[in-house]
Amino acid sequence: MNKREKEQTISELQKRVEQFKAVVLMNYRGLNVEQMTQLRQRLREEKVSYNVVKNTLMKLASKGTDLEKLNDYFEGPIAMAISRGNPVPLAKILLEFQKTLPLLEIKAGLVEGKVASPAEMKVLATLPSREVLMAQVMGTLQTPASRLAGGLVNLIQQLLYVLQTHEEKLTATEGTET
Repeated sequence: MNKREKEQTISELQKRVEQFKAVVLMNYRGLNVEQMTQLRQRLREEKVSYNVVKNTLMKLASKGTDLEKLNDYFEGPIAMAISRGNPVPLAKILLEFQKTLPLLEIKAGLVEGKVASPAEMKVLATLPSREVLMAQVMGTLQTPASRLAGGLVNLIQQLLYVLQTHEEKLTATEGTET
């Protein structure tokens, strides 16, 4: 590869990793073409790109970006999955494939600017979806409000009962005076 081709490849790699939410580096050694194709297809369904990269070119392309934090992991055969959206589906897919293909080794990840170990990627994969988390937060916020509303209704009912009892006493007292 001549110098111009390298520069072009580096430029393409830089464009590929722009505005990512998560990047995961994997050792794919031992996977056959069919297994790699299945993984690529599954990742593509979630709009995640999957590329085998040359370490030296990737190190050059990552200069001055958050991806530079992963330079120590660019050793040996490396495949890189890049997500521009929610990082949870990426982690779930990789964990799912790792169960059936133990040769697929997650080396490290970079999630929203923070380096993540393989164990942290597994934790990320176990998180519920964004929608489920939002529903849980809303439920948590709604519980105190509904308790407050119930308490206020109860207080108003008690006040009305006291007022009604007082009115009945007044009516009974007026009826005995005549």
